Amino acid sequence: MRIAIYLLSIILANVITARFAPLELGPLIIPYGTLLIGLTLVMRDMVQNRFGRLRTYLLIGLALLLSALSSYLLGDPLWIVFASTLSFIISETADTEIYTRFKFPFVKRVMYSGIVAGFLDSAIFVIIGIGPLGLEFVPWSLVPYAILGQWIAKVVMQLVVAGGIRKVVIKMDLYEPNITDRKLEEDETCKKATQTI
Repeated sequence: MRIAIYLLSIILANVITARFAPLELGPLIIPYGTLLIGLTLVMRDMVQNRFGRLRTYLLIGLALLLSALSSYLLGDPLWIVFASTLSFIISETADTEIYTRFKFPFVKRVMYSGIVAGFLDSAIFVIIGIGPLGLEFVPWSLVPYAILGQWIAKVVMQLVVAGGIRKVVIKMDLYEPNITDRKLEEDETCKKATQTI
């Protein structure tokens, strides 16, 4: 289920971004699809939680193909498809590696990995895709606002989604240890077993 939500949220973010003009909150520029990227990054963390890092990278590869294909089929210029693909690869890799290395509770790991990944995704896409180094929809003077607007939206949505998931998991007594926690428990059990032999 979490894999399906992860993949669908990526495609839906592309569809919404292609269909609706960005939201402008004062100087901040926020494409509506950005709101789903917060969900995407949390679901990526949940996939890693369940299936581990290697399988997560395989799914990121599949998600990358789906994202590029949906973006192209929606009529995005090839340069936007390229910028989106580049920002996706870099941000998803950063999210995966940071999430792997921190051994904090789920919501904190999501927050730390998401803050960095969300910023990278926003900055790379805005500057290379729609900014001065790309199609020049956004001039240099508005680049910081476009990056900041997207980044804030992604971080807020990640915290809302992660907090909501945590509450549901606790309420339904469905706690699922991180795969790294399970590995540590298995290693500890093996260590104790070999000491008793």
